[in-house]
Amino acid sequence: MSDSDTNAPDADAGHAVVLLDVLPNGRPDDDRPQSQKSPVAYGLGTESFRLYELALTDGADVSVSDRIDTDGPAVGRYHEVSFDDLTRNAAAEVEYAVEDIVDADEERFVDFYNEAGPITLRLHQLNLLPGVGKKLRNNVLDERKRGPFESFEDVSERVSGLHRPREVIVERIVEEIREEDLKYRRFAGRSE
Repeated sequence: MSDSDTNAPDADAGHAVVLLDVLPNGRPDDDRPQSQKSPVAYGLGTESFRLYELALTDGADVSVSDRIDTDGPAVGRYHEVSFDDLTRNAAAEVEYAVEDIVDADEERFVDFYNEAGPITLRLHQLNLLPGVGKKLRNNVLDERKRGPFESFEDVSERVSGLHRPREVIVERIVEEIREEDLKYRRFAGRSE
């Protein structure tokens, strides 16, 4: 069982994280002697897209892009971190990790196009996506009335003007991960 920090949220407790960076010799800014450092990794929660720093157990055989369980044998403890706390390597891996998560669970993200609703009288969840304005939003809403979207390819074929629905979702998720002060969040940092 994991000895999780008390401030770690439950959104990804016992769930998978995708590793963004692995530091087998501990953090470089840790001034303790090497014998006192423990291996560290940075990971992205697959459900809530929260960022974590994980203290790995000695001998944990993990590498970048691996999916591991936060309560698994490789993780001693973990806590949530902000994007600014990541190493440069971890920050560079965020977009690739998000792409992998979206590809592995396409139905979950296609359902966003099927289920997105209004936020306010003047703003719709679809408008949070980069490049989606009134016209494109209305095209999506009209098409989903005819039947639910089955895949990103289906969204692209049925909605004129929305040629990269997968990439648009990925771009929004990455923006939500990087920007802490966004007013509206749909994917990252929300409790499940």
